[in-house]
Amino acid sequence: THYMEDQIKDHFGDGEQLGVKLSYVRQEEMRGTADAFRIAEDFADGEEFIGVYGDLFLPPDGFKALTKAHRKGETTMCVVPMDDPSQMGVVALEGDRVTQIVEKPAPGEEPSDLANAGMYFFTPEIFGLIDETGLSSRKEYEITDSLKSLIESGSTLRAVTLPEGSWLDVGLPWNLLEANERAMSSIESIIEGDVEDGVSIHGPVKIAKGARVRSGVYIEGPVSIGPGSDIGPNCYLRPSTSIGANVRVGNACEVKNSIIMDGTHVPHLSYVGDSIIGERCNLGAGTITANIRFDKENVKVEIKGKKIDTGRRKLGVIMGDDVQTGINVSLMPGVKVGSGAWIAPGLIVNEDVKSGAFLRD
Repeated sequence: THYMEDQIKDHFGDGEQLGVKLSYVRQEEMRGTADAFRIAEDFADGEEFIGVYGDLFLPPDGFKALTKAHRKGETTMCVVPMDDPSQMGVVALEGDRVTQIVEKPAPGEEPSDLANAGMYFFTPEIFGLIDETGLSSRKEYEITDSLKSLIESGSTLRAVTLPEGSWLDVGLPWNLLEANERAMSSIESIIEGDVEDGVSIHGPVKIAKGARVRSGVYIEGPVSIGPGSDIGPNCYLRPSTSIGANVRVGNACEVKNSIIMDGTHVPHLSYVGDSIIGERCNLGAGTITANIRFDKENVKVEIKGKKIDTGRRKLGVIMGDDVQTGINVSLMPGVKVGSGAWIAPGLIVNEDVKSGAFLRD
């Protein structure tokens, strides 16, 4: 762990609630994927092990495919077919054996349509190859460079193609919405919280213990409501909405296809659509997230100074933690609001808001 280490540990703990035992190894400096695997050498204790990038959505089917295909004493990597793999590492195969890994090839020069999925079954041999791996052009130690050395050494690197729907790269903010949609598609109804008379529930809905759903709430699943959350009265929760712990969604609010994280309040008269709202935010009355452009084109989001086509016709706001909006704030499609920002009442927000900013006009 390194980035957001405390939040990761607080969320997963020792793994007891998940039925597993979790240990943590700290990466003191973020020096690339090969370095991250290197520091786990003592923990691996000479055994074969699975290594996975941390920004992937992976249902159990992906792990099952990897473990089934793996042959003891060999290294196995997962690949995934993509329409445009040019921004990924792309593999060339002979049968199921990897003969080449090309990082971000020019469009039209890809050796195949199979991209590196960032999921591996390693033997202890990898640690010696990591020790010999030099810095990449990004000034990082890349595990793909170590794998290229493995291929050159004559050792076998096999590939297994993951089943459709069993892999998603969550490298960009809006990818969380697709990951959430996939995760929610398989939930089953479990109602453990307090549901008052006059609540309408349709489709699969999870209501955790300690949550309260007040009269007049209309829910179309799949929807998940976390422990301690207070919903209603008289609001509308639409499909693929994930509400964390201790969240307040109050009177005359509508939430659709969104992620609302722990401790956030959407108290009254608000619309949250196709949006990601961080922890401990407070949305003033009448806060609206616009989620579709007038021209119906895909929503674009600014990433590192460039406008990126998200591929989504509907996308609302991407909001960090501890944000406050005043009454009647309107957030335009694809706007990002940094953690700790305050937005004064009545504003129409067309551009990104930096973390810690106080937007007054």
